[in-house]
Amino acid sequence: MRGSGIFCVILGIVAAVAAGAAAAQGTAWKPTGNVEIGVASGAGGASDRSARLLQKLLLQTALFQTISVANRPGGGATVAWTYVSQRAGDPHYLATFSSTMLTNHALGVGTLSYRDFTPLSILIREYPMIVVKAGSPISSTKELAARLKKDPASVSFSFAASRGNHNHILIGMIAQAAGAEAKSTKVVIVKSAGEGTSQVLGGHVDAYIGTLGTLAPLIESGQLHALGISAPGRQPGKGAAIPTFREQGFNAVYSSWRGFIGPKGLTPAQTAFWDQAFTRVVQAEDWKKDLEDNAWAEDFHGSSETPRLLESEEMLIAKMLSDLGFLSK
Repeated sequence: MRGSGIFCVILGIVAAVAAGAAAAQGTAWKPTGNVEIGVASGAGGASDRSARLLQKLLLQTALFQTISVANRPGGGATVAWTYVSQRAGDPHYLATFSSTMLTNHALGVGTLSYRDFTPLSILIREYPMIVVKAGSPISSTKELAARLKKDPASVSFSFAASRGNHNHILIGMIAQAAGAEAKSTKVVIVKSAGEGTSQVLGGHVDAYIGTLGTLAPLIESGQLHALGISAPGRQPGKGAAIPTFREQGFNAVYSSWRGFIGPKGLTPAQTAFWDQAFTRVVQAEDWKKDLEDNAWAEDFHGSSETPRLLESEEMLIAKMLSDLGFLSK
C-alpha cells in the first residue's frame, strides 16, 4: 500500500509537470502574419527613424514573417493612436508613442491616454533644441530671449506635431526664463520635421524646435544655426559644438522619451513576446550605433516598468504645463 501511495504521488507530480509544460506551450505566442508599426508623425522625424530601425532589427530575427511601417500623421498624433486603439487584443499592431500622448491628454487635445493601450516599452530619451536659418538676426539664445521679453509674439516657432508637447514646453521654458508670458508665444504646428525645417529655410517662420538626430545634417551643411539644446550638458558626437541652454544662463533642461504601445487587451504571453523582442533590439550593435548617430540617450523600460514610469511622468508634465500657463491651475 505504501509503495502504491508513493507511486501515485510520483504519477501526480509527473502529470502536473506535464500539464504545466503543455500550458506553457499553449500560451506561447508569436506573430502569425504581418506586424504593422504605426508612426504618429510624418516621414523623417525621430519617431519615424526609430520605427524603421526597429523594423530592420526585428526582421533580422526568425520571429517575424513581415513587418510594415505606416506613417499616420495628423491630429497631434491621435490619428495613429486611434487606429491602434481600434484593434483591441491584436498584438500584430504597434504604434510609436512619446510624452506627446501625456501632454495631449492633459491639455484636452486628445481623449486617449496610455491607459487605453498596452504600453510595451520606452526605449530612448532625446533633447529638443532650437534652430534658426543661417544668417538669421537671432544668432543666440540671449537675442531670442530679448525679443521674447519685448514682445512674446514677435518670434514665430514651428514644431511637430501637437500643441503643448515637449517642443512647446521648451519654448515656454525659454520664454519664462526671459521674463515673458509663455502662453503668448507664436507657434505653428506642423506634421513633420521636414515640413518644419522647410518653413524655417524658406523664411516663413523664425525658428524650429526639433531634435539633433533630425537637424544635424542641416546644421552640418550650414543651412541651419543651432541656438541651443535642452540637455543637462554638452552632447557627444554631433552635439559637441552645440551649447546647452543651461550654459547660456537659461534654466531649460528637458527631455522627451519615445517608445511603443500595443492595443489594449494583450495577453501576458503576447506582452512577454514583445518584451523579448525589444530586449533583443536594445542589445544589437546596430541599435547602439544608431543611438549615437541620432544623439539618442538609451532609456530602456519593458512592459512591467513602463506604466509606472508613465504615471510619474503624467504628474510631472501636468505640473510643468500648469507652471508655464498652458493649463489652468
